[in-house]
Amino acid sequence: MTLMKKTAAELQALLHNGEVSVKEVTEDSFKQIAALDGQVKAFLALTEEEALAKAAALDNSPKEGRGPLFGLPIGIKDNIVTKGTATTCASKMLENFVPVYDATVVEKVNEAGMVSVGKLNMDEFAMGSTTERSAFQTTHNPWNLDCVPGGSSGGSAAAVAAGEVPFSLGTDTGGSVRQPAAFCGVVGMKPTYGRVSRNGLVAFASSLDQIGPITRTVEDNALLLNAISGVDHRDSSSSQQQVPDFKAALTGDIKGLRVAVPKEYLGEGIAEDVKDKVRASLKVLESLGATIGEVTLPHSKYASPTYYAIATAEASSNLARFDGIRYGYRAEGAKNLDEIYLRSRAEGFGTEVKKRILYGTYALSADHHEDLYVKAMKVRTLISQDFASVFENYDVIVGPTSATTAYEIGGAVKDQLTLYANDILTVSVNLAGIPAISIPCGFSDGLPIGLQIIGKHFDEETLYRVAHAFEQATDFHKRTPSLGEGTN
Repeated sequence: MTLMKKTAAELQALLHNGEVSVKEVTEDSFKQIAALDGQVKAFLALTEEEALAKAAALDNSPKEGRGPLFGLPIGIKDNIVTKGTATTCASKMLENFVPVYDATVVEKVNEAGMVSVGKLNMDEFAMGSTTERSAFQTTHNPWNLDCVPGGSSGGSAAAVAAGEVPFSLGTDTGGSVRQPAAFCGVVGMKPTYGRVSRNGLVAFASSLDQIGPITRTVEDNALLLNAISGVDHRDSSSSQQQVPDFKAALTGDIKGLRVAVPKEYLGEGIAEDVKDKVRASLKVLESLGATIGEVTLPHSKYASPTYYAIATAEASSNLARFDGIRYGYRAEGAKNLDEIYLRSRAEGFGTEVKKRILYGTYALSADHHEDLYVKAMKVRTLISQDFASVFENYDVIVGPTSATTAYEIGGAVKDQLTLYANDILTVSVNLAGIPAISIPCGFSDGLPIGLQIIGKHFDEETLYRVAHAFEQATDFHKRTPSLGEGTN
């Protein structure tokens, strides 16, 4: 069995007892990638030479002071900059862009002694929910290679689910860590806005983006969030809120916990098999001592138009820097400055990115700014107030992560109720800036279903406590795809 299916604690025990070396753990990751990634296509670039050199150096370091993530492999989503390694955002626009510095989160995983093995595929500039909109390749779901892994962090979730790496970093603007985690049957955390530095993250929508960990277990997820959290003077939106020991929250005790279930989260557009698994999950929480109550989030019905007005407006502004002049793709044969701008952006960006830039530019235009962007910001406040009102009486909100299981590649959801439901489930969390975690809670036709647990600002501890208690009472996290040699 591959070492990549073991937890951080199990790997640390092997390293501490000298049963394996960091180099052997790293080599096992590359062995799995070589065996499986031709099918999964999670990675855009590998850093094998650098990773093995670092692993060898780590093996020579003293055992005293080694942390819980020491020597463990990790994959990095390709919109997080990495010094000396191409960061493309899965776009032709940045195909040859090699950063000269590391993102803060990359610095932090390096400080924790982790070994980065490569960059992971995504929807171009994080704009999508299937990882089909990468300019370079389509990532496949390890549970069924004919299905999408979700997006935009599809490569990050698929690599962990396939057992290529035990840890990865993704980014979540409107559900892009949680939804692929649900589709791939792994654990994905979207932290409170400001909990994790965005320095070195190529921005999609700056007021919504947040980097988050993807792992196989809740404990591993808590360990990785501990490693990457904290204030950063290089990011003005970074919070000075103290970072607790998230692992210490994994007590298994949720007696007396108050769980809210919004009626909107189990309404029209949610598949029946998903509803059934969520209801069964609520019974598990109830059996562990939690109390369940139905609530309503009245302004969630406006989440989708609010999100798209704000996200596309911010995307239009952020992506203006890619103009064919300073860095990135430049069209050949342009005759003047205007033509450089026009052709470079037309040829460098994919269809979805150009669409969102156009929508955002329209929303920010003088004629429509008040009616679209300003109004959306006001509704955003109402959505945040809905959550705050529920949290006056409840500790967490629980519901499905996605309205359906993963669907076939090329078979995008066309049912408007389902699309609407998906947006209600995920984008509201980003609009409010609150934390949410997705954990596996069952299967339907061999495909995973995700349970979403939403919490108060900077209360990731409670989310981990609930998620861990559920995980320990079930065995969904122990199931892995039967993909390729070395899996089970």
